[in-house]
Amino acid sequence: MYSQIAPESSNNVVKEVSVSQLSEIPAYTGKQQTIEINHNQPDFSEEDLSLNKGTWTRFSDLDKLNRVGTAEGMLGKELMPHQERERLYVKPTGWHQKFYQDKPLYNRAHLIAYQFSGENNNLKNLMTGTASMNDPGMNVHEIEIGNYIRKTGHHVRYRVTPYFKGEELVARGVQMEAQSIEDEQISFNLFIYNVQKGIQIDYKTGYSQKE
Repeated sequence: MYSQIAPESSNNVVKEVSVSQLSEIPAYTGKQQTIEINHNQPDFSEEDLSLNKGTWTRFSDLDKLNRVGTAEGMLGKELMPHQERERLYVKPTGWHQKFYQDKPLYNRAHLIAYQFSGENNNLKNLMTGTASMNDPGMNVHEIEIGNYIRKTGHHVRYRVTPYFKGEELVARGVQMEAQSIEDEQISFNLFIYNVQKGIQIDYKTGYSQKE
């Protein structure tokens, strides 16, 4: 079931379609790269939001096709790294890099951003993501969370779930869920399409061409 809501312009992200779960994600229409899931309400249980275990991260094992799965954590200042990030060299599934107008199509997209976890060349935390899915797509919300944690010292329950269709090697997008624990300042449940304007991607392989 889809519902139309007013576009949001505060962070240059337009969200007009809301679905209740990943299985209902419609095909990308060429318009909104980010849409809401479950009316933008994250699906965390009371236990999920508990601080009893402190701060932590958890990554899914790679599946039979070496694809990443859900990554989640209880984010806080305690997890944030103090050293510079090293160069990425991991090649996730579907990594067939190609340049268009001298700009790379793909980024090695972190499920849980380095700034939250210090996790970098972790095979379980990197997927093939388009430049626009990575930034501004995910990055807008990662910056919001990072700034909030640094400013308040509070915690954020976080979960990122890549969505693969069948045995495709490149995800169609990612679901991002976040909920701040000590207050209600951070709360969202979004899907960001793994697309790039003007480029046609073969999600089975990762190869691409101009539309």
